[in-house]
Amino acid sequence: MDKAFIFLDSHRDLAFATVENGLPKLRVFRIMRMEGRTLWFATSPRKEVYRQLQANPHVELLAMDGDKSVRASGKAVFDVTDDVAREIYASNPVLPRLYADWRDLAYFSVTVEAADYYDLTPDPPVLEHCRWD
Repeated sequence: MDKAFIFLDSHRDLAFATVENGLPKLRVFRIMRMEGRTLWFATSPRKEVYRQLQANPHVELLAMDGDKSVRASGKAVFDVTDDVAREIYASNPVLPRLYADWRDLAYFSVTVEAADYYDLTPDPPVLEHCRWD
């Protein structure tokens, strides 16, 4: 399902959902890096989202533009190498404005386990689902 990842690569700001006490928590996140089905993110270890991901790593994300959208799910894994963390920090102009050092952030990856690609433009609309086990 290449078209879902092509869409995500060009729509890196997305809705990012976690769970806390059985309830969904939603915020906007930016994909900092992509490689295949793996997406990398950064957050502060002092934020609520960090605590939520430590307690329950399951996430869902949604990117949308007009009549096209991609919904994907996976698990957050906090095993990002220092080299990748430094690259993420250096390549995003916002992070150095908010954090004095790359080590002030927690970096994690999400390998997409399932994705839905929607395109409501054609008739009939396109819905493609893919799951990787």
